[in-house]
Amino acid sequence: MDASIKLQPGQRELLENIGWYRRAVGKLTYLMVTGPNITFVVNVVSQFLSAPRTTHLQVVMKIFRYLKKALGRELLYSNYRHTPIAGFSDGD
Repeated sequence: MDASIKLQPGQRELLENIGWYRRAVGKLTYLMVTGPNITFVVNVVSQFLSAPRTTHLQVVMKIFRYLKKALGRELLYSNYRHTPIAGFSDGD
């Protein structure tokens, strides 16, 4: 998340289409399961679901642009049948 952007409840004007914002944040919440690197910023934008502003929409659009650029960046483990692989992940 860009450190220069400060999200606050009273910034700028309210969005006209609040439903679109809510659906977009809902989709991002679903994507947090597969991409824990967006967890913090999705948590921040979800705090403004009741009265989203244009700055909040700009952050949501930045998240979608980041996800579009990050397609295909995953870890691929091949099975060689002789090396057991165990993976662990910690959100902290």
